[in-house]
Amino acid sequence: MSPRATIEEVAAAAGVSRSTVSRVVNGSTAVSPEALAAVRAAIDELNYVPNRAARSLASRQTHAIALIVPEDTNRFFGDPFFAAIVAGITGALGGSDYLLNLLIASDDPGDKMTGFVRNGGVDGALIVSHHTSDAFIDRVADAVPVVYGGRPVRRLEGDYVVDVDNVTGAREATRRLIDIGRTRIATISGPLTMVSSGDRIQGFRAALADAALTPFAEEAGDYSEASGADAVRRILETGRPDGIFVASDLMARGALTALRAAGVRVPEDIALVGFDDSSVALTTDPQLTTMRQPMYAQGETMARVLLSRLAGQDPPQTTILPTELVVRASA
Repeated sequence: MSPRATIEEVAAAAGVSRSTVSRVVNGSTAVSPEALAAVRAAIDELNYVPNRAARSLASRQTHAIALIVPEDTNRFFGDPFFAAIVAGITGALGGSDYLLNLLIASDDPGDKMTGFVRNGGVDGALIVSHHTSDAFIDRVADAVPVVYGGRPVRRLEGDYVVDVDNVTGAREATRRLIDIGRTRIATISGPLTMVSSGDRIQGFRAALADAALTPFAEEAGDYSEASGADAVRRILETGRPDGIFVASDLMARGALTALRAAGVRVPEDIALVGFDDSSVALTTDPQLTTMRQPMYAQGETMARVLLSRLAGQDPPQTTILPTELVVRASA
């Protein structure tokens, strides 16, 4: 075979991901014996020659890991979700030798950030809040071990994921509205470029189908407070639902503000259920009924999985954390 074989051809021949091949050629121990044997056999068969300079860089240890967040700074610093994730990560790293580097990639198409990672800036990466347009994530995963917070859009064999059960959580949140007698139920989802948003829409629709109901309206926000208010205004232009499932507490607070401005009472006229059980849920009037996701535990688990991989151990590839309905005054 040609000596000019690519890493993608090696991955295809071995039946593994590109990132797994990259780890093998870089000497990482975070690879199963089966995958190691398959990659080595494919390398021999294809006469693959890795880039020696890249291999040398990758072999250096920095004792640093990156948290990569493809969002703008306003979203990152304004959403309690990220604060809880970071707290969980730092809690897990406290007993280790690793430091955390925060990389917010919204204003960068990935070039500076991926250059930093691929040039040996960190030993591994945690990636949260990723979108369909974030193609640079693949380049990060080719360079260092990665753990995803939330299922990636293009999941490959060998990816490690820590997520919550978004489908079940949204289903139970919507069922709460049905159980209190609401039948004209709308939803405000997150951005449709994110897997979590699609999962929560799926759960919303499933709960309605279970009750032989159809969605009153479906509007998308971007997980920000302002987008929740805008989405409610669009919903009210088409009529008045009697319940709304909102896919984040921040958007629910924005929706609540817009409903009050429109003279709508919550929960008397429209009941409202959020998602997160962040500190925001306790700041609204009425306080939010919401679906709790264990954000601190998600960050902590992500970091522990990555530390395990960097130590050459074999953690679970998929960890799904449970959600829990928290009933307050809004529904």
